[in-house]
Amino acid sequence: MTETGDQRAESERAQRRAARKTIAAYHEQQLGLLLDRVRAGFVRLEAGEIDVFELDELIHRYKQAARELWKFCDLSGGGPVSALHALEFRREQGEEPDW
Repeated sequence: MTETGDQRAESERAQRRAARKTIAAYHEQQLGLLLDRVRAGFVRLEAGEIDVFELDELIHRYKQAARELWKFCDLSGGGPVSALHALEFRREQGEEPDW
């Protein structure tokens, strides 16, 4: 039995919804990890381990990484499907993105 146009369209919509959900969860998890680095930077500043300039650099790197993560995830349009495929491919290659 072959798929009708309506069934194919619904299948594609379901794939996009699943990809959006997976990539949104990935984005949230990775953003949390990036923010953990910033939190640790504030702790290190308070402990006197780093100075304000080093913390500022850490925050600057956070902003760059968060921007790249956002671009990678591209949470609008067809972006999540492409992002999910790219993430799966990288993981298959043993190349987990390090934001």
